[in-house]
Amino acid sequence: MRRLFSLLAAPLAVAGLAACDAVTLNELKPGVSTGYEVRDKLGKPGIEWRNDDGSVTWEYTRQPEGTECFMVTVGPDNVVKSIENVLTPQNFARVQPGWTKDQVRRLLGKPRSVQVFSLKKEEVWDWRLPPEFSADVFFNIHFGENGQVTTTSRSVQPRG
Repeated sequence: MRRLFSLLAAPLAVAGLAACDAVTLNELKPGVSTGYEVRDKLGKPGIEWRNDDGSVTWEYTRQPEGTECFMVTVGPDNVVKSIENVLTPQNFARVQPGWTKDQVRRLLGKPRSVQVFSLKKEEVWDWRLPPEFSADVFFNIHFGENGQVTTTSRSVQPRG
């Protein structure tokens, strides 16, 4: 009985955490909140980038199961400059052949998965998008042997 309860409670806990996360993000305000508050509420970022103007950008991804990746930019004065969900059609459209893996990661955040296709000499990164009807949708970026983008694609997986 205890095992059954655990199996049933796990999805509810995950849903609850996602809801709390949305509330937490709404509490953070550019121009008001500090880097300390961001770390207190969201924890350690997945990666940190230093920007030329002295600010830092922190990545908070919701992949592999979520459909968002937030980039929080904190100014040199430790005040939040911006909070942006980068998994948008506009950002996907910015990716061009020849981009490096670092450029893609900086724009879109950590991918949901990385798959290597040895025979094709290709590596494919993907990000989960909001579902459409009864299917899971993914944005894919294909890298060639040289580690640069060759193309992008979209894939759909019907749910079981």
